[in-house]
Amino acid sequence: MKLNVAQGTALSVGAVLGTGVISMPALAAGVAGPSSLVAWAALILLSAPLAWTFAALGARHPDAGGVSTYVRLAFGPRAAAAVGWCFYFAVPLGAPAAAAFAGNYVADVVGGGRRTVIVTFLGIVGLVYVMNWFGLRISGRVQLWLTGVLATLLLVTVATALPHARWANLQPFAPHGWAGIGAAAAVLVWGFAGWEAVSSLSPDYRDPRRDVPRATAIAVAIVGVLYLAVAATSVLVLGPSLGSSAAPLADLLAIGVGGPVRAATAVVAVLLTIGAVNAYMAGASRLGAALARDGALPVKVFGTQRGSLTFVLVASLGAVALPVALKTSMLLVTGCFTLVYVLGTAAALRLLPPGRSRAWAGVAFVAVLGLLLLTGPPALLSLVVAAGAVVYQAWRARRSAKMAMPSSISVGSTAPNPKTKPACEVA
Repeated sequence: MKLNVAQGTALSVGAVLGTGVISMPALAAGVAGPSSLVAWAALILLSAPLAWTFAALGARHPDAGGVSTYVRLAFGPRAAAAVGWCFYFAVPLGAPAAAAFAGNYVADVVGGGRRTVIVTFLGIVGLVYVMNWFGLRISGRVQLWLTGVLATLLLVTVATALPHARWANLQPFAPHGWAGIGAAAAVLVWGFAGWEAVSSLSPDYRDPRRDVPRATAIAVAIVGVLYLAVAATSVLVLGPSLGSSAAPLADLLAIGVGGPVRAATAVVAVLLTIGAVNAYMAGASRLGAALARDGALPVKVFGTQRGSLTFVLVASLGAVALPVALKTSMLLVTGCFTLVYVLGTAAALRLLPPGRSRAWAGVAFVAVLGLLLLTGPPALLSLVVAAGAVVYQAWRARRSAKMAMPSSISVGSTAPNPKTKPACEVA
């Protein structure tokens, strides 16, 4: 079943909105205070040209490889493999970090600390794995329902808490100096990563050229309104306590509605995380299969969407055991995504025809270069992953060359073996 505009919009909103809305307001306020709203506004404005660029590419070149395909068309297979690896291997590293935010909300209700966080993570990735195992038709419909419910809940939260806003909470506006805005922007990249995720789903639309831009435009508007509304309400209502809040949505509901709202916010957090992880795993399953098709990953493991999906699940389980702090994991993942943005927008400058779309791509390219600098040293992980892709490509090329060399055994035996399986099968 092909995606319609509503389902595509839901997947886009779920990919971007996700865990950012339940965690980023507090993290950004912790490093920039009320001036973090400037960083929010800047990244919302950046979303428009960035999302439009990937929508234009998806409409003109619908392919499961997404950004990797665009970079291959613009710069060749090695650059495409590097981009594909950066995105693909960032997903299992980011899934535990995303689920940790929801797990903290659940632990706030039932207790259990780290154990509850891990159980929540296992439940989320297990559910998403089953959804995507049975195909995009189920995932798209569930995502559509989730996005509608979550948008309503967020609007209710803002509407009930906003009457308690105090303009005095905007002072001091920049307690950590104006440089704090840049630091907040680096943190907020996590919340805005996702516009590239659904580009891998462009061939699943009924009419990619028509529906991808429509779905993306609607998603940009929804995400911008919800993010800015929640961030502004959090600053105006919670004030200085926002920066130290572990569950800002719960605090807002407690002020706006009163009573035992912790359980309700835990449900919101889990649903948001399911939406984000669902969109990423759906896109990654297709990207992995496309990379295997193009020779950038081993076919035996990644050659089908279900095989690629299973690898993401197993790698996510392994990432939970890594001795890496949550904030560090976030920055490592956003560094990979930012490099994907840089090369993806650079590819757009070569692939899109002259006109409005190319102009938007130029704006997006300059902006993401700035974000890459703000990310700092954690962005170096993306270079390591990219180097791994190049090394694998070189090894594969040498191996293919050796196998193609004639020998006394192979001479006269060049007919194809009818029992040989195809090099790649993409489900």
